[in-house]
Amino acid sequence: MAVQRVAILAGEPSGDVLGAGLMRELRALRPDVAFEGIGGAAMAAEGLEALEPMEGLSLMGLTEIVRHLPRLLRLRRRLARRWRAQPPAVFIGVDLPDFNLSLERRLRGAGVTTVHYVSPTVWAWRRGRLRGIRRAVSRMLTLYPFEQAVYAEAAVDAVCVGHPAADRFPLAPDAGAARQRLGLTTEATVLAVLPGSRRSEVERLAEPFFAAAALLAEQRHGLELVVPVATPHLRPPIEAAVERHGLGARTRLLEADTATAATAADAALTASGTATLEVMLAKRPMVVGYRMAPLTFWALRRLVRVPWVAQPNLLAGEALVPEYLQEALAPAPLAEAVAGWLDDPAACAALAQRFRTLHADLARGADRRAAEAVAELLP
Repeated sequence: MAVQRVAILAGEPSGDVLGAGLMRELRALRPDVAFEGIGGAAMAAEGLEALEPMEGLSLMGLTEIVRHLPRLLRLRRRLARRWRAQPPAVFIGVDLPDFNLSLERRLRGAGVTTVHYVSPTVWAWRRGRLRGIRRAVSRMLTLYPFEQAVYAEAAVDAVCVGHPAADRFPLAPDAGAARQRLGLTTEATVLAVLPGSRRSEVERLAEPFFAAAALLAEQRHGLELVVPVATPHLRPPIEAAVERHGLGARTRLLEADTATAATAADAALTASGTATLEVMLAKRPMVVGYRMAPLTFWALRRLVRVPWVAQPNLLAGEALVPEYLQEALAPAPLAEAVAGWLDDPAACAALAQRFRTLHADLARGADRRAAEAVAELLP
């Protein structure tokens, strides 16, 4: 049986998880596949032949990308040359749209079948990107049901696979079991603090987040913190922020385990992004904060069409959870918003019911559906 080479590229931890799930299910469907490209530990565990380290692609915001632009352009040219000279059976770009879609356009122009996994937010801003996406991708795999209609209007082949995280989380989370795994009592008041998965996020969010946690700890002496650390290189700045605010004795740092942290918590203080979805799937109330480079935020405010950044709010089409962005991101209002959830069990229960409804709509067996959509394109 001839080996079918599949090129795949992910640039951040959430994409690494998505890519690994797709790889595992695709190999079950097609044992003849072999994977090469860029990914993290999860994709490496599924047999990825890594061409470059993933960390060099985990950037956020205009200023960060501009600073590293020459290196990123060299990498993209190098990958395009490799895969045009030795075409894979299919190329799969996992998220990272600015990098992957450009690479996909070059490869598809050379006759390579291309799949993009995770739709860019064309429904929120830069809708004109749909024309470029139509040229770049043979098939788009979307996570959210409402995205498929957007692509149908633009004549782009799109398949909604659902969200893999929705398949991993039970509809009724077991908070007691999560607390037992972390050594927390059922009586403790637990706050999950999630300051992001990129260094730039942690550098901007750790200080206001842990300052807010310190204010809460003054009011609630039994408060315990659980903090998932996305990658080892983020541990030192997070530990430094914890110690700076005198929270070391009440803080547990976890290795990239947002699910357990969120499930064990009474509430979460979280960066915008995938973490907000995971907290939603754990059915926990949250307060969302985010800060980016001023130039990036200035540009986005003029382009973005939707009024929210947190995924539960976007999915529901309303402000289910509070958001604090840029100048509004300050310790006192964050602490007050978290305390509001902790002091209102009825509001938390109502929110959990809304989250269950959103969860049920996203749970579609995404890893297998994504693999099936790719397998249909293989020779």
